[in-house]
Amino acid sequence: MTSAKPTNPWLILLGLALGVSISNAFGRFAYGLILPSMKSSLGWNLTQSGWLNTSNSIGYIVGSILTLFLIRRNSPSRIFAIGTIATAVCLLMTGFDENLLFQTACRFLVGLFGALSFVAGGVLAASLFQSSARKNALAIALYFGGGGGFGIALCGATLPTMLDVFGPQSWDWAWIGVGIAALVICPFSVWASTMLTETKHDAALPSIPPVRRMLGEVGGYALFGLGYIVYVTFISVWMKEQHFSVLLTTSTWMVLGFSIMASPFVWRGVLARFASGTPLALILTGVAIGSALPILVPNGYGLILSALVFGLSVFMPPTAVTSFVRQNVDQQDWGATVSFFTVMFAVSQALGPIGAGIIGDITGEIGDSLIVASAVLLVGALCAMMQKPLKLGMV
Repeated sequence: MTSAKPTNPWLILLGLALGVSISNAFGRFAYGLILPSMKSSLGWNLTQSGWLNTSNSIGYIVGSILTLFLIRRNSPSRIFAIGTIATAVCLLMTGFDENLLFQTACRFLVGLFGALSFVAGGVLAASLFQSSARKNALAIALYFGGGGGFGIALCGATLPTMLDVFGPQSWDWAWIGVGIAALVICPFSVWASTMLTETKHDAALPSIPPVRRMLGEVGGYALFGLGYIVYVTFISVWMKEQHFSVLLTTSTWMVLGFSIMASPFVWRGVLARFASGTPLALILTGVAIGSALPILVPNGYGLILSALVFGLSVFMPPTAVTSFVRQNVDQQDWGATVSFFTVMFAVSQALGPIGAGIIGDITGEIGDSLIVASAVLLVGALCAMMQKPLKLGMV
């Protein structure tokens, strides 16, 4: 595990958080922005479009399982560095060939290496400020939300305009640009991970988390994976079908990104106060409302409000789960337990995009999938609300 008392912890946290820009913002969210152009240029239907993000999620499953075993035999810093660099390279490669098999392979590898980076970085971030519950909760929240929000805002500010100016056939250059941006960030993120000192950790097989006592949290997190990914994958496709302007698309994604950046400050008090499933339940309710708003209020105001509410919540479930683990599980088991949660999340996340695509192809309206996703998220919130603390005397 990690024992970190760095002299510049906030700078290190910034480097780790920018790794999330690569693994999640560029690796997962950017696809939703580039997809309308790929779908139009390559003639894909909604099921094919969803399949590519499902392949990304399958890669995430494999990466999460790998991390579950690697985290005990290798330092989180090394896993984070390898995952971050490899994700950036695979993003760059995505722009080199339009073949569906090649695209599937790239999305799979981005998911696999992104999981290594994301989970290991979360363990590193959780090791900061261990003497202060509020600072630790804020550090975890900033790791998941700060870098991811920055990356999404950057993509939202550039990709829609670029694809509108140069046409949908320029989707390959969009991926190349995303890959280059990721490679520029890599040195700082890798440096940050190397600044955290490592203590010896047990090389035995990972311990088995107390799953029976965590069913509420596990169920809520799994249903989060199933539901949130529908909005991420298809909201830009839905906007294009509704003939919304490029300016509105750009504004929506920038509001989404900046809201994600602000979300740690909105939720830090809740995360520090509760050791139960309450934070995850409240957060999932926000994600559910944000997912449904574009359909319930199908105009520009509804979209901006949707991006605001969704953004203030969507990057916080991993934060809530990591905070729950930190408060309820012994430190030597943090990595294995976070990896277990990530595997459950990844399995459910893999079903979301292709399931939503099938629903959209059957009904002829991808908006129906957004409503179904919102309902799934509300069920997840109910599951999380039932989760009690694992240690006596905690709230």
